[in-house]
Amino acid sequence: MSTKQHYSKAIKDEAIRLGFDFCGISKATFLEEEAPRLEQWLLQNMHGKMKYMENYFDKRLDPRKLVDGARSVISLLYNYFPSNSPIDDSAPKISKYAYGADYHFVVREKLKELLNFISETIGDVHGRAFVDSAPVLDRAWAKKSGLGWVGKNTNLITRQSGSFFFIAELIIDLDLDHDGPIEDYCGTCTACIDACPTEAIIQPYVVDGSKCISYFTIELKDEIPLDVKGKFANWAFGCDICQDVCPWNRFSKPHHESAFNPSDDLINMKKKEWEEITEDVFKKLFSESALKRTGYKGLSRNLKFLSETS
Repeated sequence: MSTKQHYSKAIKDEAIRLGFDFCGISKATFLEEEAPRLEQWLLQNMHGKMKYMENYFDKRLDPRKLVDGARSVISLLYNYFPSNSPIDDSAPKISKYAYGADYHFVVREKLKELLNFISETIGDVHGRAFVDSAPVLDRAWAKKSGLGWVGKNTNLITRQSGSFFFIAELIIDLDLDHDGPIEDYCGTCTACIDACPTEAIIQPYVVDGSKCISYFTIELKDEIPLDVKGKFANWAFGCDICQDVCPWNRFSKPHHESAFNPSDDLINMKKKEWEEITEDVFKKLFSESALKRTGYKGLSRNLKFLSETS
């Protein structure tokens, strides 16, 4: 076993020990394949009012502009598929990733531990940790490192456990043994395209972000357009439809991260309680959740929008 292989195996073993489900490594280089796709996506305004997507175009495509001397991108997946869900099927829905604690903090701590392990075990290695918090095309890197393929709904899908994962990266200045991409196993399936209520998946592998329910309920700060009334399928924060219908998610397994477990209050919350939620209850339920991103005001807007169309 070469030194590169030895270091790579040690990093992957430690990542699994820390609770990551998958770990793959790719060479830190310019993303030639993704560059024209990203440019076209932005030019066609598929990012809607997410103007931050226009920033740092070069950095999104080249990790060496984020970390000096970058040689490798270590991609990691952290499962968030829950073992239980809210009991009132008629209540407004929130994405599974927001059931528990904010993933940014939970996963970032794991990344810091892994980076520390690399420095302590291998030596003078420098790098940065990323979890949905910087201009990094995480699905592209996860795909390049063989963790899965990017499906027709543009989510990263694994054959073993579906797609309910957070994706994170370490970009480091150490040359490692690089993995390669795997095959696309979507085949002729169009379940995600057929199920999207707002027709956001405008063609296989292309999502118009400005039509996505997650965009309307999280990213959009203005009033929700009237032309999507009645199309939200009761989603108040985010949307899991294109993942829920994906055949590969029949292999999803419950996570082992206690921080992601929903509170009993959330599990037992009835439709009427959602509709009458106060700011104090919001803070109690979601003070540590990713749902903070929309805030009480945003959630209230979403709930009002749903109630007007139910």
